[in-house]
Amino acid sequence: MLVIANQKPGVLERYGITREEADRAAWTIDSDGRRLEGAAAVNRALAELGGFWSAPAAAYRLPAVAAVEEAAYRWFAPRRSRFHRLGVRPECDEPGSECG
Repeated sequence: MLVIANQKPGVLERYGITREEADRAAWTIDSDGRRLEGAAAVNRALAELGGFWSAPAAAYRLPAVAAVEEAAYRWFAPRRSRFHRLGVRPECDEPGSECG
């Protein structure tokens, strides 16, 4: 898994993601070009981490769990800068920042 900050110059264009899409949600793109956003992307990343993290990722396969996680993600995403104590870095929200 490769993690790339969307603020890095040219990265959105390289992966075909608009600024609006990047601002709205986290994204994963697999080697086949399959694109996932929001809670689906987070769970894909957790699955790739393996170990302990594969259990919560597996729960996402249940439709009820996926629905709750997607709703929670849609609530959280526009408010993420308020959660800086949890590791969210508001200074990275601006295009052109050098966060990595």
